[in-house]
Amino acid sequence: MLRNLRKFARDNRWLLRNGAPFFSTKRASMALESPRGPKVQALYDLCRQTFTPSGTTPLSSHSVQKLSSLLDTIGPADVGLSEDALEDDHGHGFFGLNGLDRVPRWAQPITYIDIHECESFTMCIFCFPSSAVIPLHDHPAMTVFSKVLYGSLHVKAYDWVEPARVLNKRGPVRLSKLAVDNVLTAPCPTSVLYPNTGGNLHCFTAITPCAMLDILSPPYSEDAGRRCTYYCDYPYFTFANKDEKSDEEENYAWLAETGTPDDLYMRPGKYNGPAIEI
Repeated sequence: MLRNLRKFARDNRWLLRNGAPFFSTKRASMALESPRGPKVQALYDLCRQTFTPSGTTPLSSHSVQKLSSLLDTIGPADVGLSEDALEDDHGHGFFGLNGLDRVPRWAQPITYIDIHECESFTMCIFCFPSSAVIPLHDHPAMTVFSKVLYGSLHVKAYDWVEPARVLNKRGPVRLSKLAVDNVLTAPCPTSVLYPNTGGNLHCFTAITPCAMLDILSPPYSEDAGRRCTYYCDYPYFTFANKDEKSDEEENYAWLAETGTPDDLYMRPGKYNGPAIEI
């Protein structure tokens, strides 16, 4: 598990430190219960049935709905997050608990918990302290299911404009269109992004302490050309010609590749949920 996490982090060069409608949860749980045990086992079984190693086979709408419906029923306790995990440093002041060991809240690391990784998919959890940010990044040729388990998370996401529009002012920038600019607060439906639609390039900012369960297929793999790339976004008018002004320009942005942000801190966490029978 830790080996997989280190590989995931290395592929992404991350620094390691120390929608579906609502429906009856009980009915969904009965319908989607795995014969082999808890919901996380059912999730693994369904992912194994749904995804292929290459990820080239497009998912059917039925497959997307089925997996989203199961994710909609999963809560923190189903993946081993205790009530303590919902606590932040609220009430401890701006700089934390210990006056001699003070760290700004925004410098606290995001915890990455590896549940399972194989050639076909990754199951993982990101636990955010308040104000933590995962900067704008992409998911090349990937489909991603995201379920907020607790708390509130702001999502800003773009899709590339096709055919590609690339400018070389101040370095190459490529035009994108805003797909999502929203706050997700648990409980809320599962979000899905696709290789070319749904906000494939996104940024997360924790409004409150929060956790997100992610299913990525196929996984990041530098050898397979699925490298995580980070971007800076610039308003449309920054590079557009004056005669190109549009009433909808706020829906567009220019994205420029950037290196891994120096202030992106992640640490490995231990998965404490039910064991998965593989």
